[in-house]
Amino acid sequence: MRKRVLVCVWLMENRETTQKAAAEALGVSLSTVNATVKALERIGAVDVRQRGLRVVDPEKALMWLANMRDVYRDVVYSTRAVAAVGEIEKGMPPGTEFTAFTAYKFKYNDVPADYSEVYVYADEEALGEIKKRFPPRKGPANLFVLEKDGEVTDALVFADLWNLREWYAKEFVGALRDRILE
Repeated sequence: MRKRVLVCVWLMENRETTQKAAAEALGVSLSTVNATVKALERIGAVDVRQRGLRVVDPEKALMWLANMRDVYRDVVYSTRAVAAVGEIEKGMPPGTEFTAFTAYKFKYNDVPADYSEVYVYADEEALGEIKKRFPPRKGPANLFVLEKDGEVTDALVFADLWNLREWYAKEFVGALRDRILE
């Protein structure tokens, strides 16, 4: 995941903070945080003060995040799993975290539309196990593994959903947007 996206995800969870706190929490440079904050300040999403910053327009920050995110660039493995979505989800090993449709379903016990793909974040060990359980197969991929390098928050799930091309992603985007901005 790009560092500026990671910073924005963190800011959505920590809406009153300092640039130094963000840099330390994420292990990124202060200049990376500063560049992200300046972009968010330019569009009126963040108010920068002498002693910190505050996200003043979460919707603008969320839209900036969604448009900066490129979920497909972070795919480290994809395959055609010959199983129903529920079975694929049950087959995920420890070290994985769901995103997109499944993350929304499990967190909110709701499914705004039927879906046929599973997206997960996985560490190296989990990735190896996923490849054993769901070996490479030809056909349209329905299991996507993304490189895990941060916390999977609602803001990140929103950005991931925003980037998906399936028509039903829009249903999830609308439902999650409402929950985040409540």
